[in-house]
Amino acid sequence: MTTSRTIIEELEEALSNRAIGYRAEALRRITDLFLGSAADYGEDEISLFDDVMVRLIGEMETSVRAALARRLSEVPNAPRTLIRKLAQDDAIDVAEPVLTSSERLGEDALVETASTASQAHLLAISRRAAVSEAVSDVLVTRGDRDVALSTVANAGVRLSERGHGMLVERSKDDDALAAGVWVRRDIPRHHLLKLFTVASENVRRTLETVDGRSSKVLRELLSDVSGQVQASMRQPTGDYTEARRAVAELRRFGVLDEAKVREFAATGRFDETTVALAELLDLPIDACERAMTQPRPELVILLAKAIGLSWNTTKTILRLRGGNAALDRSNEDLTAFTKLRPETARKAVQFLRLRGRVTQGRS
Repeated sequence: MTTSRTIIEELEEALSNRAIGYRAEALRRITDLFLGSAADYGEDEISLFDDVMVRLIGEMETSVRAALARRLSEVPNAPRTLIRKLAQDDAIDVAEPVLTSSERLGEDALVETASTASQAHLLAISRRAAVSEAVSDVLVTRGDRDVALSTVANAGVRLSERGHGMLVERSKDDDALAAGVWVRRDIPRHHLLKLFTVASENVRRTLETVDGRSSKVLRELLSDVSGQVQASMRQPTGDYTEARRAVAELRRFGVLDEAKVREFAATGRFDETTVALAELLDLPIDACERAMTQPRPELVILLAKAIGLSWNTTKTILRLRGGNAALDRSNEDLTAFTKLRPETARKAVQFLRLRGRVTQGRS
């Protein structure tokens, strides 16, 4: 009761006085009162402090708000609404200490702030001792290069499958970011392989010199990459026997069409999708297989355009071969699909068809 009376008296006196300096002093005294026994207050009492301090802070200068943020940022049970208000303050001097350190900011508040605030706010969030997957997804999607580098360098950041994929995509032409991704202990092996596969030559050379991954792991990854390249160039084998039989049956009955290709892709039937493309284009299966296994999507887009497939079907095929990375590239791929002229795609396929026949004649 004494604490409540003291707070209410301070508030009434502060609000009745129009001098901003007086209100700032009242806020300081109430903050002192809170911090003096913060560990002993229950949530009801903290809520009272919260209401009063939020009402007082609205007209305060940036320096006063920043000082308050610094004092409360390390307090485990700081007033929730006040902390959230400070975190979303446009002035980074106010928001930074709270975004970086306050335990009172929940995941929802961090996601909301990361989704709308400035790059400086995102950078502060990326430096927290612990960052959840939901928050890091926003950081690696919205954040600029400095935010991405800070996020990757923070061992307390948890990254989702989508987050790893986004960072790998962003790293392909960025030596520093690629090196940061490379040395993280939590990055799944398939993303390491993808990073090395899509990286530019400069980035690859950088990765080969980065400490933190043993030479044994690097040799294994290089071996995997080599295996992928060989697989993308192999001639069709018995692996496609069932798929070829199924597709041939569909063609015999005149039902091998766009809807069937989209169905194959949507249900994850990689072999059937590859063979169907080859049948519709009169191409060797290995040519379509290369399109389906190489990192870049351009060849798949070219094949789809030559057939006359819709964007919806093309997108489904790209999703089959690229997983979450294909979703991240969707707008970019749509632009490429829209710009590519059908006659250009058909001429390119004629060249592929001719080259395939020459190769078969030599074998």
